[in-house]
Amino acid sequence: MPSQEFLDAVARSKELPAQGNQSLLQLYALYKQATEGDVSGAKPSRLNLRARAKYEAWEGQRGLHQEAAASAYVALVAKLGGA
Repeated sequence: MPSQEFLDAVARSKELPAQGNQSLLQLYALYKQATEGDVSGAKPSRLNLRARAKYEAWEGQRGLHQEAAASAYVALVAKLGGA
């Protein structure tokens, strides 16, 4: 069960100022790692650039404990202006 701090950060993330692709991918990867754990499923085709980038970002978090990912997500949201 996600912590209230994590849930609050998820809500704040929806109101962040515009972010670059790298920040958005990092948010996505940490969120997925925190909520689902290590990446699963087949890697998307190279032709599907968006899905592949998201998959690879999440794959980069492999092995990070879900609670650590949630804490990193909270910190990143605060850093990006969602304090």
